[in-house]
Amino acid sequence: MSSSTRKSPLALAGALLVALILVFIMLPAIVVTIAAFNDKAILAFPPQSYSWRWFERALSYDDFRKGFLNGLVVTGWASTLALVVGTGFALALHRYTFSLKSTLEALLLSPLVIPHFTIGLGLLILSAQLTVGRGFPLVIFAHVILVLPFVLRSVFISLQNLDGRLELAASSLGASPRRVLFTVTLPLLAPGLMSGWLFAAILSFNEFTATLFVSNQATQTLPVAMYNYVREYADPTLAALSVIYIVVTALLLTIANFFFGLGKILNVDAH
Repeated sequence: MSSSTRKSPLALAGALLVALILVFIMLPAIVVTIAAFNDKAILAFPPQSYSWRWFERALSYDDFRKGFLNGLVVTGWASTLALVVGTGFALALHRYTFSLKSTLEALLLSPLVIPHFTIGLGLLILSAQLTVGRGFPLVIFAHVILVLPFVLRSVFISLQNLDGRLELAASSLGASPRRVLFTVTLPLLAPGLMSGWLFAAILSFNEFTATLFVSNQATQTLPVAMYNYVREYADPTLAALSVIYIVVTALLLTIANFFFGLGKILNVDAH
């Protein structure tokens, strides 16, 4: 019996196990998607009749509209600022050696391991001590802290894949360091920059835990508006809105993967 023949049952069992794990992970999303089409005003599974009415309510509810617009403002500013700051830190960590470099890197990546509610509560206490209102600047600052590690990771991986000889060639032809940065380095880093910005935007727009502490009624984002809605109503509107969330996020990630190759950015490619 050949080696490939002996391994085929094991490979089949492994593929089946992976498929079962994926189904288990996707099961809540599948249930929510089916429940979103329930015609009745209560959550029920499986639905006895189907309707699009809750999708219409999700798109027309006033608090959701305001939360969506607030989310766009916060996401736009937070992801852009995180991109600028993260790119600067990534260049410094990749190109230079200095004291406390590892400490700085650990500090920048710490939001990955610190619970978001801790960051939100800490910023709330700090803003109260400094008598800073819970306006857009505080919400944006909180989101920059939370998404910065993902931008830093994306740009840092792109810098590792960058051919430094191109920058040396530009310098040898008389280009100043600033011109090399803006005409050679940043254009070559464009896929990593765009992917980092997109990840930051998606994470910022979906951020809830920290935002709940630092926002108020005027600055609440869509996830906070959804939380306030579920405290008062129990209809399938949130299920419909969740389906919209899933579809839009999956679409954005698919587009980003097609144009930029997220496997390389996340350093998960085989080569």
